[in-house]
Amino acid sequence: MRITAVEPIIVEVPTREPVKGVHGVTSVQRSVLVRLATDRDVVGWGNVDPSPGYTLMSANEIHAAIRSLAPVLAGQDVMNLTVALATMDRALTNAYEAKAAIEMALCDAKARVLGIPVHVLLGGAARSEIPLNAWIGTVPPEQAAAEALIWLERGFRSAKIKLDGADPAGIQRVAAVRDAVGSRMALRVDFNESLPMADAISFIRQLEPYDLTLVEQPLARDRIADMAVVRRGIGIKLMADESVVGPASLIDIIRREAADIVKVKVMKQGGLTPTIEMVQIAAAAGLGVVIGHGFGLTLSTLAEATVAAVCPAVLDGCEAVGPLKMAADIVDEPAVLDRGVIRLGNRPGFGVEIDPRALARVRGM
Repeated sequence: MRITAVEPIIVEVPTREPVKGVHGVTSVQRSVLVRLATDRDVVGWGNVDPSPGYTLMSANEIHAAIRSLAPVLAGQDVMNLTVALATMDRALTNAYEAKAAIEMALCDAKARVLGIPVHVLLGGAARSEIPLNAWIGTVPPEQAAAEALIWLERGFRSAKIKLDGADPAGIQRVAAVRDAVGSRMALRVDFNESLPMADAISFIRQLEPYDLTLVEQPLARDRIADMAVVRRGIGIKLMADESVVGPASLIDIIRREAADIVKVKVMKQGGLTPTIEMVQIAAAAGLGVVIGHGFGLTLSTLAEATVAAVCPAVLDGCEAVGPLKMAADIVDEPAVLDRGVIRLGNRPGFGVEIDPRALARVRGM
């Protein structure tokens, strides 16, 4: 079965309400889809959801990169993911987001022609139900506490709280949430690279009384050596996220002992199979692994849930909760995440179909 076309499509999906974080307020998610056509009339779909300030490539740049990769993939065997990935790597050195969208579409198409779900294609699911992680933005402490209680009532048993640098309001936010939920929720915090090195250890130590499971990416992504210093100076497990790009960055983190946990994403790592490889490397080094991206549509969410399902090393509290933030989607049956878990089905591919009318409503280019 040969590839006949690789078509990138930008969609602009509004959020249910504005989401406030370290990098600003998000009210519209600009995502990129890939429609991969074959000579057997089987179509595979992929999807990545870049976030300004976090993702290295914008939606427009991902769209352009996919268009540049389309000619070199024409005629390739859909069933041979190894050759397709190698072909893309030779054509573009980085562009992980573009490669991820295409690889996702390849996995979807291959699994569809075989009549199996992608999680079976990738070796089989160790679990069919993935616990999710709620989120709380850079909001006032009282609001943060109220939101945490709502998440708890909905069935979520862990939550991430966003912090912005060394602002004391961040500590107040964490304290308010812990006071509201008691020991009923596991809590983690995320700085998104916003904490200055000079303040990092002393500020994080002020968070230690609140029984946090991890503190995520306090420093800029290229400060791996400083991350190691911070890790040694605090009593909370440190997770690297933005610092984790390709395998070389992960090896550097391992070598420097710069994190206890690493976070991977299908979009960031360049596809499901490269992400699984990264999980295996991290697990072999004794690191915990979290997976997930905060904003996203159903397709990318299912891709990350699939990786979590086939990799026993992935910790509970998957952060692939994007559909909860979206006011629309582009599939016939959007992911249902209301009770704090995502369940994988047994339909072929990723188990969903693109809704042409829904796609037309949000299509950007």
